[in-house]
Amino acid sequence: MLQTIAKVVDGVSETFGIIAGWMFFAVGLFVAYEVFMRYALTSPTVWVDEIARIFQVWGTFAATAYVLKHRQHIIIDLSFRNPDTLGRRLVETFSLLVVVFFGCVAAKYGWDIWLKSTLAGHTTDSYLAVPKMFTQSAIWVGFGLLALQALVEIYQVWAGQTNPQHSDSGEH
Repeated sequence: MLQTIAKVVDGVSETFGIIAGWMFFAVGLFVAYEVFMRYALTSPTVWVDEIARIFQVWGTFAATAYVLKHRQHIIIDLSFRNPDTLGRRLVETFSLLVVVFFGCVAAKYGWDIWLKSTLAGHTTDSYLAVPKMFTQSAIWVGFGLLALQALVEIYQVWAGQTNPQHSDSGEH
């Protein structure tokens, strides 16, 4: 059962990471479009800034679990290079528990802020007046998924299921 849960969380993290990448690509297109409209046609848009900001926020928080899953964050492993040692497993477990704790705290407070803002009907102070729930939901969703992915990583550390990105290939 744990293996099935781990596969589901891995799949969701992978999907969110791919979507985040496309969101960043879209932000680049939006900004290029805005530059063209503003400077070539002297007709700036009212939507690019707001939509690009929403995509950047979602892209950033959606990618956190993906980055953890692929271990593409900063890693310093001077003392514990061999992933099969007990010391390495303990150190990884401790660091992942810190991520779980931080992710849960951020998700809880992000949820509280999102719920209060959503129930009050808060919107941005822009021409579009986009409901703040669109950007604020990215916080609790992203950090919640990060905490779940960290739990999966702990399971995989102790089950001996390190994927190729976790290996000691010297690529950190």
